[in-house]
Amino acid sequence: DELRQSFACKASEFQSVLKMGRTQLQDAVPMTLGQEFSCYGDMLEEDTERLREAMALCREINLGGTAIGTGINTHPDYAGLVCRHLVAITGLALKTAPNLIEATQDCGVFVQLSGVLKRVAVKLSKTCNDLRLLSSGPRAGLNEINLPPVQAGSSIMPGKVNPVIGNDVTISFAAEAGQLQLNAFEPIIAHSLFKSISHLQSACVTLNQRCVKGITANAELLRAQVENSIGLVTALNPYIGYRNASAIAAAALVQNRSVAELVVEGGLLTREQLDEILRPEILTMPRDWR
Repeated sequence: DELRQSFACKASEFQSVLKMGRTQLQDAVPMTLGQEFSCYGDMLEEDTERLREAMALCREINLGGTAIGTGINTHPDYAGLVCRHLVAITGLALKTAPNLIEATQDCGVFVQLSGVLKRVAVKLSKTCNDLRLLSSGPRAGLNEINLPPVQAGSSIMPGKVNPVIGNDVTISFAAEAGQLQLNAFEPIIAHSLFKSISHLQSACVTLNQRCVKGITANAELLRAQVENSIGLVTALNPYIGYRNASAIAAAALVQNRSVAELVVEGGLLTREQLDEILRPEILTMPRDWR
């Protein structure tokens, strides 16, 4: 939650910072850096909801099933009584499984939880790769954002500063390998789950405190890239028409000049009109053209 809130704070801070979006690493259409960071926060919010769902399934217990779930050698009230005592002791909303035979042998809940943890890890890794790419440079890379320097750089390149940025398979195989009424591999499942949770927790804390909170934006560079990008013609298409936009794009590429410069020079838009269009609230959201 703290990491998600940090991304949300950065999204608010960068909401008016215009930049180029990219598809397949090629210029696409304008967006704001705030929109980009809000996406990272929303991705984590989705994962939080999936974790809550998995946690709810984990609160179902099979205590009282004894050997294989039939409840042999127990009083009929035993399962209900012990569940109520556990709820009182732990404060968790535990409940007895409706089918104790199924609950004793089925490890599907652990597979689902591990899958959600894998989902979180993959999306966090994707986010970190994005941040690393956006901060690449400072001269020969994108250089859109600045990650806080937290360690020494290169011993051979003076002034260089570097940013710092299997259990799921084990759980899947262990859940599959349990035969008939009892899965004998639950210890390794639990061990792997606890390791995954611990690793992800540490990663989120480190990413939040050492990276996200200290990110800054190179706003002027980002806006200049928007004006210089060939992709800007897509956003200008409703104002200057498709044919003009295509001609401007071709000329900008051949002459190595900016789209904005050619649009003004060709009398298609004034500099004042272009500045108005390039406002983030105009350029980065749907509009009613009627």
